[in-house]
Amino acid sequence: MNSKKRFVFDNRGQIWVETVIYTLIAFSLMGLVLAFAIPKIQEFQDKSVIEQSIGVLREIDSLIKEIQGSPGNQRILELGMNKGSLTIDAANDRIFFELESKYQYSQPGENVSVGEVVVNTKEQSNINLLTMTLDYTGENNILYGGQETSKIITKAPIPYKISISDTGEDASGNPIIDIEVME
Repeated sequence: MNSKKRFVFDNRGQIWVETVIYTLIAFSLMGLVLAFAIPKIQEFQDKSVIEQSIGVLREIDSLIKEIQGSPGNQRILELGMNKGSLTIDAANDRIFFELESKYQYSQPGENVSVGEVVVNTKEQSNINLLTMTLDYTGENNILYGGQETSKIITKAPIPYKISISDTGEDASGNPIIDIEVME
């Protein structure tokens, strides 16, 4: 009789050991899947952000072309920023968006044109620095708030309202495009 109780106890212990081993195997497999899946998901998210950023720059370019040549003309753009930074470089007549990403949009150091937007990828250890640029040198005189200064727009929980207006021509005959973040 004593041996029957011992046999039942041994089976119960074996069941618990098997349960623990199977649970550990399942957790290990989930960990391996997540180790490969999470970086790919982040790359797809970064790719989406890059495509949206190029779209925003193309929309800014479209608005600038729409209003140039018509002094006093103005457009308002709502811009949501979740990642990266948008720089209005009035001194060099450029607008560019910078973003750190795991996604490699192009070969490092190579410029890729997407319409008027030029995309450049720089490799920095395991992160890529993408710069998407609109260059208006010789076409338009870009100002920020009526001055040749720079403005960096970073991520924010609420969208920015950006005013883009044509304020006339400079001495060279280029349209003066004044960009300003509205408060």
